[in-house]
Amino acid sequence: MPTATESPYTQEQVKVWIRGLLTLAWADGHFDEDEKALIVAITEDELAPSLDFDHFEPVTPAEVASVLGDDPAIAENFLRMAVMVALADGVYSVEEDAQLQALCEALDLPQSLLTSVRSTLYNLKPENNGVASGLRPAAGSGKLDPLKPARVWLDQLEVRDPRLARFVCRLIPSQCPFERDVVLFKKKLVHIPPMCKINPLYEQLVGLRFRALSYLADDCGEDVTPLL
Repeated sequence: MPTATESPYTQEQVKVWIRGLLTLAWADGHFDEDEKALIVAITEDELAPSLDFDHFEPVTPAEVASVLGDDPAIAENFLRMAVMVALADGVYSVEEDAQLQALCEALDLPQSLLTSVRSTLYNLKPENNGVASGLRPAAGSGKLDPLKPARVWLDQLEVRDPRLARFVCRLIPSQCPFERDVVLFKKKLVHIPPMCKINPLYEQLVGLRFRALSYLADDCGEDVTPLL
């Protein structure tokens, strides 16, 4: 049995795990220079050799399943983190949904794991043209929370590997980002709320980042100051 600081995952599993997350992050087929720089910072110490962005090969669901699929607990933990990556920018896209469905099938996990996320974060009906629904019951409204199954499931994500913990801490911003005003001719046209207002599962992202930081500091004895 691994100790508190000893990872239960092999180097091959971690490589495929991170490649799977990157494949999902770029499911829309585009990543800009800032995203490249971020991913290089995330992976330079975790993967060898370094990623070649000009020849980056997305990992297939079958490849993920062949490396991570023998243990249902590992497979489900990977799927939880994949969902977190899909939610990190506040928008759950059709492309990401398709990728997650394929991973679910390849890993022999029930599609019901994605039902709550899919039905509430993204309206897949054709007449909506892929517009994010952004359903989030108001706090204290007394209304049924359709996202509760997703919240409970995602909060069960265990952080048990320092490489994946560092990946999480760098991927998830430490502060709620993206709030800004769109101004034209000195007149505010629209206010774009911060991601924590857009993403109905933002609290799960923050909780995961906190658990990753705590694991690195308390269990691994690392200085997490650069990640704060």
